[in-house]
Amino acid sequence: MAQTSILETVEEKVRQGERITEHEAVQLFNEKDLTRLGQLADWVCTQKNGNHAYYNINHHIDYSNICVLTDKCKFCAFAKYEGDPDGFFHSLDYYTERLTEALKEGITEVHIVGGLHPKLSFDYYLDMLRSIKKLSADLHIKAFTAVEIDFFARLARLSIEETFQALREAGLDSMPGGGAEILARHVRDKICKEKISGERWLEIHEISHSLGMRSNATMLYGHVEQIEDRVDHMNRLREAQDRTGGFMSFIPLAFNPDNNLMSDIGWTSGVDDLRTLAISRIFLDNFQHIKTYWITSGIGVAQLGLNFGADDIHGTVREENITHMAGSKTPQALTVPRMRQLIQEAGREPHERDSFYNIIQ
Repeated sequence: MAQTSILETVEEKVRQGERITEHEAVQLFNEKDLTRLGQLADWVCTQKNGNHAYYNINHHIDYSNICVLTDKCKFCAFAKYEGDPDGFFHSLDYYTERLTEALKEGITEVHIVGGLHPKLSFDYYLDMLRSIKKLSADLHIKAFTAVEIDFFARLARLSIEETFQALREAGLDSMPGGGAEILARHVRDKICKEKISGERWLEIHEISHSLGMRSNATMLYGHVEQIEDRVDHMNRLREAQDRTGGFMSFIPLAFNPDNNLMSDIGWTSGVDDLRTLAISRIFLDNFQHIKTYWITSGIGVAQLGLNFGADDIHGTVREENITHMAGSKTPQALTVPRMRQLIQEAGREPHERDSFYNIIQ
């Protein structure tokens, strides 16, 4: 009698609505039948979202790359010391100029993150939010990773709850998922020892959820972590989602190795990118949406990702520095017709969404 493969076992459980275990997810990373794995992830995606695939019209702005953790996060090519010729800082007028132009093109969301600047006051960030809301009260502001929120709280000597309250009153609408990297301590000790812990990252997101603010979750993979660390990371997210239900989407981010202290590691492969995407869709049964992030994986792999469990191809972006400073070869922006074409070629129905996945007609 032929032995049942791990993929057959997982497929039976998934189609019966059962949750797979961490051990089974680890075994899936050794599964050679990538096509069948993708088909299962695609089935899960279709059960959750029909044949829809989403995009949004957004604009990325990084307010500064001056950061107190420069050279402390080994994977980062973005952070610079104050005075570095490649360092930058944007005034509030910069946001007004950029977003006035972008609003004319129909953006519905602005995505804002930056370094932990040693000299900015908490008022700068509050004024930033207020100035954007003055331009358009309807523009959704998704801003500040959990790492930044922790930094702001210490800067202003506030609790995390008080920090969120001040930011929300100024105009913050949701949080991005950056800064998670790999949540396990032994991995963070190797790549970002002085950044907040994985436990602190989860705590801040759960506090945001308890206050009624939604967020996303990410995973930076393809560097020094082991497969078990990826699965542990996803399991911690799954457990947090069980507790709060506050995560909107999960976004696997392929490590881009140029211009940082881990350049010897090299790039992830398309096979690894698709396998990671598919397994995340199968494992994260309590996440409604999985995003295939064209900026880190490349446009071709991101498009294939729409057949490997992803239902979201991100957005127009317009301006992105963090990944491009690490060697990303993707363009700085995608047009709406191009995103719709990518989705349609993948056999999906393209739908523009708002930041909460409501379809914009």
